[in-house]
Amino acid sequence: MSKRVSRRGLLRSAGLAAAAAGTARWAFGAPLAAPRPNILFIMADDHASHALSCYGSRINRTPNLDRLAREGIRFDNCFCTNSICAPSRAVILTGKYSHLNGVRDNSTTFDGTQQTFPKLLQAAGYQTAMIGKWHLKSEPTGFDYWDVLPGQGAYHNPAMIRLGERSRHEGYVTDIITDLTIDWLRTQRDPSRPFMLMCHHKAPHRNWQPDAGHQGMYADIEIPEPETFDDDYRTRSDAARQQKMSVLHDLTATDLKRVDPPEGLTQAELKSWKYQRYIKDYLRCIASVDDNVGRLLGYLDETSLVDNTLVVYTSDQGFYLGDHGWFDKRFMYEESLRMPLLMRCPGMIRAGAASDALVTNVDFAPTFLDVAGAGEPTDMQGRSFVPILRGRKPSDWRQAVYYHYYEYPAVHSVKRHYGIRTERYKLLHFYYDIDAWELYDLESDPHELNNVYDDPAHAATVAMLKKQLQRLQEQYGDDSFKELIGQPHPDFERVAFARVTDSEMGYDISSAQRGYALRRTPRTYTQNATLRCGLKTLRADGTRNGLICLGPNANPQSMLKCGVYIGAGEMVILYGEFGGPEADIVRKPIQADKGKVFDLRVDVDLLQGAVKLTVDREELTAPLRMDWDRIGYIGYNVSYTATAFTGIDCEGR
Repeated sequence: MSKRVSRRGLLRSAGLAAAAAGTARWAFGAPLAAPRPNILFIMADDHASHALSCYGSRINRTPNLDRLAREGIRFDNCFCTNSICAPSRAVILTGKYSHLNGVRDNSTTFDGTQQTFPKLLQAAGYQTAMIGKWHLKSEPTGFDYWDVLPGQGAYHNPAMIRLGERSRHEGYVTDIITDLTIDWLRTQRDPSRPFMLMCHHKAPHRNWQPDAGHQGMYADIEIPEPETFDDDYRTRSDAARQQKMSVLHDLTATDLKRVDPPEGLTQAELKSWKYQRYIKDYLRCIASVDDNVGRLLGYLDETSLVDNTLVVYTSDQGFYLGDHGWFDKRFMYEESLRMPLLMRCPGMIRAGAASDALVTNVDFAPTFLDVAGAGEPTDMQGRSFVPILRGRKPSDWRQAVYYHYYEYPAVHSVKRHYGIRTERYKLLHFYYDIDAWELYDLESDPHELNNVYDDPAHAATVAMLKKQLQRLQEQYGDDSFKELIGQPHPDFERVAFARVTDSEMGYDISSAQRGYALRRTPRTYTQNATLRCGLKTLRADGTRNGLICLGPNANPQSMLKCGVYIGAGEMVILYGEFGGPEADIVRKPIQADKGKVFDLRVDVDLLQGAVKLTVDREELTAPLRMDWDRIGYIGYNVSYTATAFTGIDCEGR
């Protein structure tokens, strides 16, 4: 697996020894006698750039964050590499993309034994602390002190875990995290050592519960709707239409604080009403974050820490504020891809500076290490942007950023995709249960409303970007999409999460996840169809599963799966995603040798809306429950196993 080789080489042992002794020089070009800077890293959760007034917000003011921009530098093109909470945090800690640090989605536990920038700063003599939202499942490592929220944490009276001991705090979470941060600075900071302190807020994460002091904010104000509020996704792929994060359809009663809308609203009026309920609470939470950033800046002023502390403000990713009719993040479109990034270090960063350089969250770790004079490990994939802080963008700075999102099937149903963003263009590829490309010219289409991938006038641009995309995937060692897409086989049009090989029975299909191999039927059936197949587990213990699937198209989620849960001794008819809720399964126990070949027959009557599964003469019937007008695709489905199948015989009308 290829990895980018660092420009700085291996950590220098002499430099580390000097750093630990408190004598290392640091990278800003400060006088030789200057002490190494402290680092105060403040991060919010889901704070979109376009909800900061220093980034031109039309809907709110953030005076204390604006002060940071005024007194330091604002990065106008900072992007995340995987727009979802836990993966972004893991990228920031490790300086590595998700496929290498192991956290591709929110369900994965972060491996705390791996290298992180806090551990390297500890080795360099820094005192390290983490306070607030951690959200990585494992306990924090690399910190002299930590006091974190369990999981997502609560807005009011939150529990927190301090060095392994749980306690409960009275009050509002944003205030509490700031109180604890200031208390650590006041009572536990070692003045003889530089510090790296992470102050990570829960806000403004869903479900947007403001504190009492901001509850009435915007009460008499109508928040403007974004320009793309009524985006119809006309030129986009199905990925935009099949998401589950629309303001109109997917905000819950809890999100809306269990207030019923007025009666008689049209769909457009209801959408606007829900938007106002959502966006006002979101902005109220941000107002509290801004106030508390002001408290931290005030403390630095009062204690003379201001002159030698690098203050960083960012968010783990962006967020949709009604843009394209959505809330949440995940997609590679600008509003969730873009991160706010403000940095201040008086005397070292020119006040009021702004940069359009393409930087990402994978760059944070090497930058913090560079600031501290601690060197950069060769396996970090980001690049220090300290020269940009000093006012000079290197001539060989990156021309494009790489992105890869994995969490599907999952909440919000945003398809898996990867892509590349240059200064002018963005190319995305959606995959897994879809195969769709999108291209946007950000110069002429900054809101990404016009997908021009199939426009012949952009054919040369597509070819150029695909080559650039492949180079970045090779540079970062990311071939994980090949595993997820599956290895191709000439007999199947789509293989996902699976490896298909020819065998004596017909096909051996293996998958470390939920795998599919799909092909078109010999003809399209509009009235009825009968499918016959044999299957046998390839596991020595005889457990796991084997199913055949059928449906009108090649989307596995819209297919019917019929077969055997071999280990459980059940024949099953499964609606929707494999391994889905129990309510989506019809089942019947069977007695059979787990090592035998099972004979399956599936009869589907489209006119009557009925399905019958026969396994070795045992029958299971169920309603079709799907409004199909045809059957056009069939295939195989396995999950976390290897199963052998015969070919599927089809007949019908």
